[in-house]
Amino acid sequence: MDIAGLATIGYGLATLGPGIGLGILIGKTVEGMARQPEVAGQLRTTMFIGVAFVEVLALLGFVAGFVF
Repeated sequence: MDIAGLATIGYGLATLGPGIGLGILIGKTVEGMARQPEVAGQLRTTMFIGVAFVEVLALLGFVAGFVF
C-alpha cells in the first residue's frame, strides 16, 4: 500500500473521534436545554466553545495525514 493510501486511512480514522464527540456534545446540550430552558443561552455558548475544540481535533487529524 502506498503512502497516500495510508494517509487516507489515517484521516478516516481521525474523523471518528471528533464525530463521536460532536454527537455527544450536541446531544447533551439539547438535553440540558430541554430540562432547563432558562439556561439555554449559557448552554449554547458553552456548546459552541466545545464544538470549536472538537473541530480542532478533526483539522489536526487532517493536517497530520498530509505531514506524515
